[in-house]
Amino acid sequence: MGSNQRLAASLLFVLAGLCVGQRVVLVQKGRLYRARGYHITIWCNVSGYQGPLQQDFEWSIFLPSAPEQKMQIISTKDSTFPYAVYSQPVQNGEIYVERVQGDSVLLHIKELQDRDAGEYECHTPNTDERFFGSYSAKTNLSVISDTLSAAMPRQVLTRAEGDLLELTCEVSKSTTQHTHLSVAWYLLQGDSQAMTILSLSEDFILTPGSSYTERFLSDVRLDKVGDTTYKLSIGRVRPSDQGQIYCEAVEWIQDPDGTWKDIARKQTEKTLLTVRSQDRDFQATTAAVENSLAEGKPLRVDCSVNAQNSQNRWFQVVWLFKGVEVARIDPQGVWTLKKEYEERAVLGQLQVAKESNEMYILKVYQVGLKDKGMYNCQVSEMEKVSTGFSIIQTKMSSGIDVNVKPMESKMQVSVLSSKTPIVEGDPLILHCEVSGATSPLSVNWWHLRKSGDQPEHIIGMEQDGMLRPGLSYQERSTNRDLWLEKVNSTMFTLVIYNTSATSDGGSYKCEVTELDRNWKQAKETSVSVSPLSLDLRATLKSRTAAVKLTQDFELFCQASAPYRITQVPVSITWQFQHNLGANGYQQLVKVMPSGIEWGADLPHFQRKTSVTKTTSSSTLLIHSATEQDAGRYRCEVKVWRSSSQQTGHPAMAAAATVTSNVVGIQVNPPESKLQVDTKDRTLELSGSTDTKIECRVTSLTQRDSQLAVTWYFLPLSPANAAPLQIVRSNYSNILDYGPEFSSPMQKSKFHSERVSNDLFWLRILSVNHGDRGRYYCLIEEWLWSADHGWYKLGKKESGKTRLEFKISENKLHVEKRNHSISASEDEDVTMSCLLQGPFPPASLFSAIWFHGLEHSGMKTLLKVHTRGMVEHTEAGMVERLYLRRPSLGDFSLTLRSVKLGDAGVYYCQVQEWQQDGSGAWVQRASELSGYTYLTALLPAMDLQVHIAASAAVLKEDQGDLHLDCNLTLGSPGNSSTAFSVTWWRLTEGGKEELFSVNHSSVFQYGPAATSSVRNRLRFERPGELQYRLTLLRPEASDSGDYRCHGEMWVLSPGRGWYERSKRDSGKVTVQILPAESTISSRICSSPSLLYFILVYPLILFLGLVIALFCLYIVIRQTSKDSAYHRKGTELWLDLKGPQDGDPTDSDHNNREEEMHNLKEDKMD
Repeated sequence: MGSNQRLAASLLFVLAGLCVGQRVVLVQKGRLYRARGYHITIWCNVSGYQGPLQQDFEWSIFLPSAPEQKMQIISTKDSTFPYAVYSQPVQNGEIYVERVQGDSVLLHIKELQDRDAGEYECHTPNTDERFFGSYSAKTNLSVISDTLSAAMPRQVLTRAEGDLLELTCEVSKSTTQHTHLSVAWYLLQGDSQAMTILSLSEDFILTPGSSYTERFLSDVRLDKVGDTTYKLSIGRVRPSDQGQIYCEAVEWIQDPDGTWKDIARKQTEKTLLTVRSQDRDFQATTAAVENSLAEGKPLRVDCSVNAQNSQNRWFQVVWLFKGVEVARIDPQGVWTLKKEYEERAVLGQLQVAKESNEMYILKVYQVGLKDKGMYNCQVSEMEKVSTGFSIIQTKMSSGIDVNVKPMESKMQVSVLSSKTPIVEGDPLILHCEVSGATSPLSVNWWHLRKSGDQPEHIIGMEQDGMLRPGLSYQERSTNRDLWLEKVNSTMFTLVIYNTSATSDGGSYKCEVTELDRNWKQAKETSVSVSPLSLDLRATLKSRTAAVKLTQDFELFCQASAPYRITQVPVSITWQFQHNLGANGYQQLVKVMPSGIEWGADLPHFQRKTSVTKTTSSSTLLIHSATEQDAGRYRCEVKVWRSSSQQTGHPAMAAAATVTSNVVGIQVNPPESKLQVDTKDRTLELSGSTDTKIECRVTSLTQRDSQLAVTWYFLPLSPANAAPLQIVRSNYSNILDYGPEFSSPMQKSKFHSERVSNDLFWLRILSVNHGDRGRYYCLIEEWLWSADHGWYKLGKKESGKTRLEFKISENKLHVEKRNHSISASEDEDVTMSCLLQGPFPPASLFSAIWFHGLEHSGMKTLLKVHTRGMVEHTEAGMVERLYLRRPSLGDFSLTLRSVKLGDAGVYYCQVQEWQQDGSGAWVQRASELSGYTYLTALLPAMDLQVHIAASAAVLKEDQGDLHLDCNLTLGSPGNSSTAFSVTWWRLTEGGKEELFSVNHSSVFQYGPAATSSVRNRLRFERPGELQYRLTLLRPEASDSGDYRCHGEMWVLSPGRGWYERSKRDSGKVTVQILPAESTISSRICSSPSLLYFILVYPLILFLGLVIALFCLYIVIRQTSKDSAYHRKGTELWLDLKGPQDGDPTDSDHNNREEEMHNLKEDKMD
């Protein structure tokens, strides 16, 4: 524990003591592990005490050999405190106590031995007024072996300045406790204190010594190259590194209080290092391969450095031309140029390079007159420091004078095209090659479309590389469709993208100027641009024109042209027209150079079509063909060209389009190969046994076909009886029973099973006499279509299996006499089924009732089980069938509320059951009863309409027209009887309905009732069977023939309301004569005539006429409003007879009450 920690602990304990007044003694927390033979310390503090500030301490030990016996070691108060075994070490100073402050001490043991291990107790004698608190504390000390070793052989080394030095140190330990190692390298020079070179702490932190901070990492480093080997490397030794170098290893352990404590330390043998200083002088020399040369020739000037050990030294070289810096190469080989020369270097005219640490080169590839003059170099030796490099010394080479002789121009120009011929949309690339030029060049390109035109300036390039497009080519340059590039010093390439066949053909001229002397040379070439539409063709092919349903088919579209079509962007659009389509061709899919675009009008193709494309062709593969895929196919080929090079993603524009030939595809369904076993069979059964009807499939069209089976039943008679569906199992195995077999009893009796892929069974449980007939199956083969789902491919009927029921030879005495019964609707009838005794006591009896027409199949009505439970086949007949059993053998059946549909033949089958030896009930005998023939009769009711043919003549102003319809019945009606009445108006084209009231008393106007007629029609019912339709204020247009039609409706519990009978009345001819015409009526009927007659005689009485005229208008308007109101409400007023006078509002308002009374009378 450090002094700061001990001080903080002391203050903490002092404060605690002041606060609570309780003495606390603390000793260093153990257990402590220390290595044998080393100096150790243990601290002890006291706080919370009273008395003097300087407290006394007593140290004792409890040895492991006698843990209960305290051995006194040393005391700060009593010199006689130590036991005899510790007296000598205390007196010799091998064990002593160091007082840190008044209440804190350290126990020192100079050389730890094994006998020093044990439990140490620190005790403070009491100085308080009373005992309060703790006065001692203990800690454990364990002594471990010193296993640390550090080894480096003693050696004497001599190195030249700048050489590499490497030293290794082997450090190891074998302590069982968890410890860390630290390794450090030291330099000892003379009698001075050793300097740290580099150290690795116990926390694995690498730290250089103060003298080696600048050289750390770059020149001085420490590496662990093995489990126990540490290597010190000094890249370039210096004279200051001379001396004795050794390695020190320290072992560290972490105490319980968290602090790391060194427990062992070892130093290696020393290595004596001697560093020889080198000669640091050097010489700089400048030389040229040729110092007198012609203009345009290459110039090379070398700067050489002659120095000792140059490979380990740093040099910087500065090139000077006429005393002005041109270029600089730093110690690491990085070169920099002044602005003018940097531009020449970018253009490839100048270069500086470092070939080695002794040779530096300046090259001018094409020397000009301005390069004539004195060249020399300045060389500086550098030293690497933490901030970079510092100059040690500088030398200047002697100069060399370079003479440049001017030359005459030998420039030649040639123009070449990179591609011939050129197709529209291809880039036009023209190379302008210059030879013999000796000075910077400028280039200009010109275009002449045809002879006689003015040449257009395309683009120019200045000496500095600046491009200047011509006025008419500004837009194409902005869109990056025009480019001029200097490939090298003698080659200038003009590129025109997105060429046009109409505007880019003609003559092109390259004009080159040598700027220094303004020499010009030009060369022309002719260019022809072919259009993309030239002989462009598209061909569509198919391997087959007729495909089977669900089969795959493939179409191939090939584009061709006289030019290399693979080098231009091509899009192919597949188009389709259905055989029944009237909208022309629709886009199926478009294959663009950038991707695929599916048509929106034909979405089903996208799910089943794959399309591939090469540079000039496309293949369309359509999977699982359906009827929707039949039709005409064609492909449209578009050749594209770039419309712009802007942003590096050129926009595309169609240059030519061509449509292929049409290929028709027919999609035919596959031929069904379904076959079933058609052999007829006969089954004869007796007793209430189970059986199965077999249906076998012998062949299928496809292995993945799905099958649906429908079982049918054919009654034995009549011969032309219609088959009845028993049950259908579709391709998803969903069952659907026929109407005659949908009762719960029938569903439990008949079962369809699929035994295997090609075998179906119809199981019939408890076969009885009513199950006789012929059975067969209908097999349907279903296939899957991607667009339409499952579709039926074919169907086949099996052979028929005839099922006969053989009555048991053990006869029962069942009444065999036949009966005939006639019953009217809604009557009850009883049909007998009598089993005559005697009845064996060990037997039980069951019965089954059957019903059917005389010449058709029979169906089961109900079944009486042996325990008396009755099971019905039809839920709707449960309430009407009543089985009464006054005795054991009486199975008579009562049918309630006979309906017309109940007519037919009824009989029963009685079965006798006995137990066999195993206790199971088996059928011993069975017998049929005689037949009961039931005839259902209608009630004796006959409807008559008593209106004979007649004629009626009326004038328009002589009252209303009454059309009566009186009904009579042959027998009295009841509450289940109602009537409907309809009035017709006969016309030349037939008859038109005028008005009707149905059996539910709902009114309806017919087509003959125009809006003017509806306002004048009134309906009433004077009696239960009396109906009247009144036409108010008949007009001449109402003349014609009228007829009444009556219908009788009967309410049946099973059928609801149904029509029983209907009758028509005789024809009634009506003639309406117009009213007599008088002078007054004619005047009143003409407002203009009335106005003329009244105004003329009243001119002299103007004032009175105005008043009378206004009064007349008011009165007349009031009269019209009253008439209009009356017409609007008469539709819903009841009409009385002519003897009752005109109808009133109260009469019309009581219509609903009267209709209600009439219904009550009818019910009575």
